[in-house]
Parts: sequence; C-alpha cells; structure tokens
Amino acid sequence: MEKDIADYALNYAQEKHVQYAEVRAHHTKNEQLVIKNGVLDAFVSTINSGFCVRILAKGGLGFASTNKWTKNEAKTVVDTAFKFATMAKRKDKITFAEEKGVEANWSVPQKKKIEDIPPEQKIEELMEVDKTLSSQEGLSIPGRVIACSISLTEKYFANSENSIVTSHVPKIAPFAFITVVEDGKPEQAYKQFGRSGGWESFNEWKMTESLLHEAKVLQKLIKEGRNIKPEKMDLVCGPEVTGIAAHESCGHPTEADRILGREMSQAGRSFIYQGGSYWIGTKIGSSLVTIVDDPTVKNSYGYYEYDDEGIKARPRYLYKDGVINDFLHNRETAAKLGTRSNGSSRANSYSREAIVRMANTFLQPGDWTREEIIEDVKHGIFMQSFTEWNIDDRRFNQRYVGREAYLIENGELKHPIARPAIETSTLTWWSAVDAISKEIDYDAATCGKGDPMQGVPVYTGGPTIRLKEVYIR
Repeated sequence: MEKDIADYALNYAQEKHVQYAEVRAHHTKNEQLVIKNGVLDAFVSTINSGFCVRILAKGGLGFASTNKWTKNEAKTVVDTAFKFATMAKRKDKITFAEEKGVEANWSVPQKKKIEDIPPEQKIEELMEVDKTLSSQEGLSIPGRVIACSISLTEKYFANSENSIVTSHVPKIAPFAFITVVEDGKPEQAYKQFGRSGGWESFNEWKMTESLLHEAKVLQKLIKEGRNIKPEKMDLVCGPEVTGIAAHESCGHPTEADRILGREMSQAGRSFIYQGGSYWIGTKIGSSLVTIVDDPTVKNSYGYYEYDDEGIKARPRYLYKDGVINDFLHNRETAAKLGTRSNGSSRANSYSREAIVRMANTFLQPGDWTREEIIEDVKHGIFMQSFTEWNIDDRRFNQRYVGREAYLIENGELKHPIARPAIETSTLTWWSAVDAISKEIDYDAATCGKGDPMQGVPVYTGGPTIRLKEVYIR
C-alpha cells in the first residue's frame, strides 16, 4: 500500500482550503473457494488495492476513488471530490461533529497465519467436510455447496485533523448450503461461519459436526414434522432467531442515516423519526430487553477498534431496559442530531463511501438457563433456527418462520413442528420477552446496505429468549 501517495493526496486536498479532508486506503487480498457436490468449482485469488478521498467544502460533501497509485491520479481524485462537494450548492449545509485527532495502529492476531496455509490444504479441509456429508449411511444430502471466503485487509486512514489510523485484519468466513432428500421430499439449510483471526478458526467451528446436525434436523423434519393449530402460546427462540430479530428490528431502525431519511429510497426508512411516536426515551420492549451493538467483541466477524472515520469503537446500547436509548452514528448524522459519533462508520472497499453500519448486534444475556426456560413452558414452540424472515421497510412489522422447531408440552420438547411462523411487530416482539438465558451464542452474517450495495461482516446471535403468549401459526 502506497502510504506516501495517500499522504500526498491529503496534503494536496488541504491546499484547497477545505473544511475537512480525509484519505482512506485499502489493500485487500481475497481468496474464494467453492466446492459443489465434491468437485472444486472455483479457487479465486485477487488483490483489491486503492484509495479514496472525501472532502467537505462549502457545506457539500464530495467523494472519489481510484486504484491507480500515482501522484497525478491522486490530484485527479482530489480535484474530482472537491468539484463534487462545491457543485452541490446545498441549502442544508453538511457539517461533521467535532473530534480530536488520533494516532493508532491496531491488528488482529493469528495463531495459524492464513498466509502460511497453502491452497492445497484449504481445499483438502473443505473437501473433507463435503466427503463426510456425502458418505453418511441413511442420510441423503445430494445437494452440497461448501465454500470459504478469506480476506487479509490493510487500511490506512488520515485526515486534516491529524488523525492517522492503520490496521491489519484477517477474516475467514466458510459457509454451506445443503439439500436433504427423504422419501422424495427436499429440505434445505444455509449456514454461515465467520471470525476475525487466522486459520485456527476453521477447526474451532467444528463445521462438519454443525452441518451434520443441520442435515439430521432436516431429515427428521421431513419424516416427523407436524403442523400446529394457530393460537396464542409461548415461543422460545434460540440464538439464531433472537439474533436476526435484534439485527432487523433494533439494529437497522436505529441507524441514524436511516432515521434521517438517507436510506428511504434504497432500503427503506425507520419507524423511529423526529416527530413520530418513537424516539429516544420511548418504551419499545420489556425491562429485560437491552440490545447492544458492540464492535469490540474480540475476534468477532464484525470486530474493529477504529471505524472508517478514525473514531474509536465502543459498545452502543440501542435499546436499554426496554427503552430506545441510542442510535448508530457517523460524524455527519451526529452533527445533525447534536451529539457525537459513536464509531459506526464503515465501508467494505476503498471505492465505497463509509456509511452508518452495524457491527455485532445482540441481546444481552439474562439469568435463566435454556433448560429452565423450556421447563417453565406448559404449551409452546421452541424455534431453534429460522428458514425465512421478512420485515417491512420501516423495520416494524415482521415475520419469522422456523426451520428447527419443536412442540413444548409441560416443559418437555416433543415432535418437530413444520415451519411455525410468527407475524408480529417490533413493539409486540420485544414487549413479550419475559425470560432470557445466561448463555449467549453468535452467528456470522453479511449485512447489506447502501447504493451501490455494500456487504459488511457482522455478528448476530444472542441468548435464548421466551416470548410470552404470542400468536403462532
């Protein structure tokens, strides 16, 4: 990564007497492995390297990027960003919340360096997963996609306020899509893993055992799954279901740019907005509900120590004790709402503007065990995982459909339930929570947002929870 070219671009930008300027450089080595039904379908290795410039001038914000590391190109990019900023002629001038300059250098350690693992070993380990899945007696998995994405990213950030932040982050993210067939009937499941760190994660996940469990669940569902009579009952949700609900009905609606309307024509707006029924201090759930977005969870898929505006990361308590408590902010949204950035600005490439994003969004644990929660249910459903979720563009009305799910009768798990569904609202969902487990488990996911689309790594997940007396069909 050509640090001197990035510094040259920043210095050139400051000569234009701008309100603010920054340069952000990325150098990423990517690998993608895909195995389909025991055949290596793809092994792709690429390097993505470049830098961007963002300028605030005359109340306008300009952004431009390049993958050419020359001084002439740096000048062109700066001139373009400056032109975009000044041509905007905005009536509502953009400002940034004030911040002090910082200097930091951070990285994620690797026990087994990804760079030291030869391609042949990576392919062999993924092939072994596929081989085990395809050779199970009495279990038919004719459709198998086993894949792994790997990235090694170096970043360099500098701005006109004397901030300089450098980082080195390795990430590994296997995923699988399996199809199980029993008595001519198919069922499918998708599973994603992900961590910041080295190749050691691959064995720690026990990917083969996890996928075998999913396959056996699908087989049992086909053979024994029953429908239920629609009615009100207790719903116990495993970490995967808790996590997607926290991500979709808390994380997204508390993104400040969405609240202010920037996302309205792209991914929708939020049920939280100034002058509406919901704002900071409004009750949104039971007093047990505290949902945090925390980039500092060590080795998490969404881990970072400084965001892409050079702001130190920290936990953000979005819903606290059942009340809307905080929003996810970058410096622009923080200025508009009279607060400070809380380090929520992220970009997935040098060619994309950093925007407000989640990192690791989860419900904080309680004081029950999962077993105690189930034992305390007389009649209900245990939804361990989901096969489908839907939510409206305000992130208020939503629907979740179970994949691995069981009837609960008098505190005991009974037969599988075929696709139980809950259709509810954010207010009803979180208000119904009356028990939360001590144990917490994370799921890796890729969160999409923006135009052009940016997928960023995140954790969902959380504890097991119980929703009291909700309508399930």
